[in-house]
Amino acid sequence: MPRAKYVLLDCDNTLCLSEKIAFGQCTLVVNEVLEKFGVTERYTPETLLDTCVGQNFLTMMETMQKRHGFTMSPEEVKAYADKEVEKVTEKLSEECTVIPGVPEQLESLKQQGYPMSVVSTSAKPRVVASLKKCGIYNYFPDEHIYSAATSLPEPKGKPDPAVYNFACQQLGVKNSECVTVEDSGSGATAAMNAGIPCIGFVGVYGIEEGPEKVAEMEKKLREKCNVKVIMYNWSEFPECLKKIEEGL
Repeated sequence: MPRAKYVLLDCDNTLCLSEKIAFGQCTLVVNEVLEKFGVTERYTPETLLDTCVGQNFLTMMETMQKRHGFTMSPEEVKAYADKEVEKVTEKLSEECTVIPGVPEQLESLKQQGYPMSVVSTSAKPRVVASLKKCGIYNYFPDEHIYSAATSLPEPKGKPDPAVYNFACQQLGVKNSECVTVEDSGSGATAAMNAGIPCIGFVGVYGIEEGPEKVAEMEKKLREKCNVKVIMYNWSEFPECLKKIEEGL
């Protein structure tokens, strides 16, 4: 492809080290739901992350209902989703930190004239809170921050490509003219299904878990999500972008 017309970026654990913080608060709400519906099993942030990585809360509630055999009304789902967004947003505003190397690369992209957008599964208030706490909100026009949970007419989380298709439509670019960065299988699958070249960022797993998880995620992204370019550190981003723009 020629020079990318838009750089689309996932937020959680791609730009901001937010996933574990968010899952800590989310777990409290999920366990509250399970208790209400008579389910005895309880999740820790770690087990919930393993079960629902890359999912927003609405998708998570679908997973919980199927997994544990109970049914929620749309009104109940919305009430708990609103509660989860409030709790997570508050915590991220206090504790979220930026992934090393991200500010420098965003500044470089800005200087080179690349327009940038955030395309996330998470609710927009949560995304904005993370970006602001990390000091990188100014790189993204607010109207170019897209959420699968709150931007779409009908919420559809990744791996559904809907939020990517919507973002590209709103930005006035073809999917194939963009490049994105994703850290999870669900996010990379959404990019693949949307026909958007994707850089798989696995460095976050080295920060939080270790080299075995890095290798595991690299294999998953390459084999299951058709990711051709893997990034271990944000300092490698210029070279990764160049590979995609030059067609590998």
